[in-house]
Amino acid sequence: MLFAHILAVAIPCIVSLVAALHLSRRRIYPLPLPPGPRPLPFLGNALQLDAKRPWLTYTAWGKTYGKIIHSRILGIDLVVINSENIARELLDKRSAIYSDRPVIRTNELAGLAFNTALLPYGETLRRHRKIFHQVLRAEASVSYHGMYSRHANELVVNLLDATSDMQKHTEVYTGSLIMAVTYGHTARGHDDPFLARAHELVDIAKHILSPERAAIFAAFPFLEKLPIWCFGGAYALMGRSRELCQQLLNEPFDEVKTQMANGIASHSLVADFLGQCDDDAEEDTMKAVALMAYIGGIDTSTSTLQIFLLAMVLYPDVQARARAEINQVVGHDKMPCIDDRASLPYLDAVLREVLRWCPPIPLGMAHATLNDDVYGGYFIPKGTVVMVNQWALSRDEDTYPDAARFDPDRHLTADGQLKDNFVNHFAFGHGRRICPGRWFVENSLWTAMAAILAVLRIDHARDSNGDKVEVKPEVTTGMVM
Repeated sequence: MLFAHILAVAIPCIVSLVAALHLSRRRIYPLPLPPGPRPLPFLGNALQLDAKRPWLTYTAWGKTYGKIIHSRILGIDLVVINSENIARELLDKRSAIYSDRPVIRTNELAGLAFNTALLPYGETLRRHRKIFHQVLRAEASVSYHGMYSRHANELVVNLLDATSDMQKHTEVYTGSLIMAVTYGHTARGHDDPFLARAHELVDIAKHILSPERAAIFAAFPFLEKLPIWCFGGAYALMGRSRELCQQLLNEPFDEVKTQMANGIASHSLVADFLGQCDDDAEEDTMKAVALMAYIGGIDTSTSTLQIFLLAMVLYPDVQARARAEINQVVGHDKMPCIDDRASLPYLDAVLREVLRWCPPIPLGMAHATLNDDVYGGYFIPKGTVVMVNQWALSRDEDTYPDAARFDPDRHLTADGQLKDNFVNHFAFGHGRRICPGRWFVENSLWTAMAAILAVLRIDHARDSNGDKVEVKPEVTTGMVM
């Protein structure tokens, strides 16, 4: 029996190893692949990566091999773009080739197959994006302006409690605002059951959905048949993720249906949708879109607000200038609102610089090629995973001189006007997979920043002697920083 058990485990291992070794052999292409570090047999460049901060490794490789580089992880081809111009050339101008997503097996194993961000290019994705466009496009976001302000004012009141956790309050702001818009749900603080479950799901997802994390299942497919508890670490949480997904897909959605049946539903995306639809299949699509609107924005928006607060502590001159602009335009006797945005270009520049200085998703969301392509004399095969290294873009000294410094002026012309269109900011992605909720995100972030600066002064904490406590600009790791 023991021998049979060993064979049952060993044979799939050997088959998978042989298959992976076959994948790692040098293929013959009509042109060279983009340059990159020399891979080891089978493992490729896996051992050369900083596992926690791969964007730093890719940035360093870019300085050696160029703005577009090739690497291989366990037989998977990766092309990493370290240039915004190249990203625009390929992902925007050749979007018909670069609009697919790689197969991230951890996404499906964790119950997240409905995830709009990782859907393959096709009809299901088009249905998702059509709904997103209808409810979150620039024109539609106007109806949420009052909601932005109410939640931003609550955030300011909560931040006045100096002894509390600032991150908790920024999480509640982003989470409760999106829940209100999506489901008409009034969150009851950080302990709200919907918020708590969503945060737990996001915490799991951001550690297991990267191509590097998923590569082990592509190389060894038999691993999927093993019990979840065998894997340890974040992988062991995939079972809990599946449970959370089912709860979050159904419970808030069903709550809206019940409220509508009783005539007490608040205005929301889901309520508007249900008022026009009687198709169960479309309901399933709306469930997925509603949950993705929530989990897709909560962590990135929270991260952005945390980076904003950090920058305001480290760069008090920027904070003072942004506050002075608000006081001059809006005055001291009322709160700024989204209608004031066009008259506050420096504050908009601060928001753009927050996203530039520390992009919340440093490697963006991976793309995949639908066909072979050639760029700059290099061959990019069909099925290649293509990632835009947003960290490298943010630190490109040719585009952003003294890139490590937080400087909103780099987004302004000499006469103080904004240089370009904010919705094209690289932090929102590229091509046909650009963030469909970017107008809602930027308005909610801008409103929160305006409210904070209008009321609060952000400064160093003080120790028992009255001396300021130095702040170290450190961030967490994972798909979202």
